[in-house]
Amino acid sequence: MNNLEATTALLVENSLPEDLAVKWKQLIESLQGLGTAVVAYSGGVDSTFLAAAAHLALGNNMAAVFLQSEVMAEGETARADQWAKMIGFKYIKLQHAVLDDPGFVSNPVNRCYVCKLGVLGKIHSFARENGYRYVIEGQNADDLQDYRPGRAAVTETGTLSPLLEANLKKAEIRRLAQALNLPVWNQPSSPCLATRIPYGQQITAEDLKRVSLAESYLHSLGMGDCRVRAYQTLASIEVTPDKRQQVLDLSERILDHFKSIGFLKITLDLQGYRRGSMNEGAV
Repeated sequence: MNNLEATTALLVENSLPEDLAVKWKQLIESLQGLGTAVVAYSGGVDSTFLAAAAHLALGNNMAAVFLQSEVMAEGETARADQWAKMIGFKYIKLQHAVLDDPGFVSNPVNRCYVCKLGVLGKIHSFARENGYRYVIEGQNADDLQDYRPGRAAVTETGTLSPLLEANLKKAEIRRLAQALNLPVWNQPSSPCLATRIPYGQQITAEDLKRVSLAESYLHSLGMGDCRVRAYQTLASIEVTPDKRQQVLDLSERILDHFKSIGFLKITLDLQGYRRGSMNEGAV
């Protein structure tokens, strides 16, 4: 029994719903049809699952490329390294100085498009130089419900989105990842740190570092899904409703830490944690 057959047996053993088993089969067949591919890899749930599936489907004819840059939250690079080593797919790490791009630093409403275009351009260059035919990335069916200017960059560069093509939703990807014993299955989402800066406010290395340290501290307190939005030196904390009282109970500790890293005012967003809150009223 080869690795793919063993994996399919594992999914059956885990009582995968029939409709999800069909999507898994569709995904594997589409990946096998590519022949060779590079995965745009971030270490998040979607791209790690996609890299694992591509590794099963293509073996050594795939590579996962990780671009290390200033917009990565603390610990993300180490986590991406860890998952790649644990799962065993071919892994390439490149440097990407995104803050050298004035179009990104100015933080326009289509910032994600500017960023994605640069990232995918670099990965496509790697693919061409190393004989890979396709570049694939991890957008899923749920991503169509949010403002995603980066989607245009995916289309313009000819990058493929196999999870989206298989109509896989986030919860289904987590379910498959769990059945495959992938360690990322319950990992919280962590988009790039630039999403914590309001459109029009220039993105600086200092602001990104401050946000990263603030969120890491909240995670250390057990806050789970949370965000720290940085309006210059004002921090707006978003947590899930069940964690709101915990923030208040620990407010003195949080204030001390946030002020020590450069925030002057600290607020708690009463609407709580939600994806894309910086898009509200801006797009």
